Amino acid sequence: MRILLVEDDPEVARFVRKGLTEAGHSVEHRDNGKDGLFAAAGEPFDLLVLDRMLPGGVDGLRLVETLRAQDNRTPVLFLTALTAVDERVRGLKAGGDDYLTKPFAFAELLARVEALGRRPASEVPATRLRVADLELDLLSRTVTRGGKRIDVQPREFRLLEHLMRHAGQVVTRTMLLEKVWDYHFDPQTNVIDVHVSRLRQKLDRGFDKPLIHTVRNAGYMIRAEEAA
Repeated sequence: MRILLVEDDPEVARFVRKGLTEAGHSVEHRDNGKDGLFAAAGEPFDLLVLDRMLPGGVDGLRLVETLRAQDNRTPVLFLTALTAVDERVRGLKAGGDDYLTKPFAFAELLARVEALGRRPASEVPATRLRVADLELDLLSRTVTRGGKRIDVQPREFRLLEHLMRHAGQVVTRTMLLEKVWDYHFDPQTNVIDVHVSRLRQKLDRGFDKPLIHTVRNAGYMIRAEEAA
């Protein structure tokens, strides 16, 4: 893909550009919003990777809003240190397609870049995940099952989001440690089992069918029904 990277932090820009180039993509870099907007509006790109906070009188939000007003539908992945829910909502409402908070693992950045590259230009980015009667709203950060609101803690939300993004697939404990706890080593504790157990209790209370299943010697899987 031909990618425009707009990032004012030279170390982040160098890291991202090097990784994307090694992955086979063509990357052009601008270090401020004004030049980024000029490049994005004047040349065809397959994807824009933008920092939210940019110098040059044009921040990431304004850049994307301007492009969308010009009917430029190039997919946009925001990179930002702003982690508040309201900030993510603002970015998506401005016309962004995905959001990745700093610091981030390059593997996740690459996966999101390639996912956006496969998405048809007219496709609306999903803001809700569903498995059976369970729904997770990524914008409001709420969980409901059968229309009933379920209160979950931030870590439980991240755990559930990761399981639902891989619905029907085995999610290993190693994957959960890296993606939910940001551990790149095994702390030799039962922290995952404890959180999964609590989450199960909240999701299944008042319902007949369990959704989170243990896959022996492998990990966990969320699915509508128990496998035969």
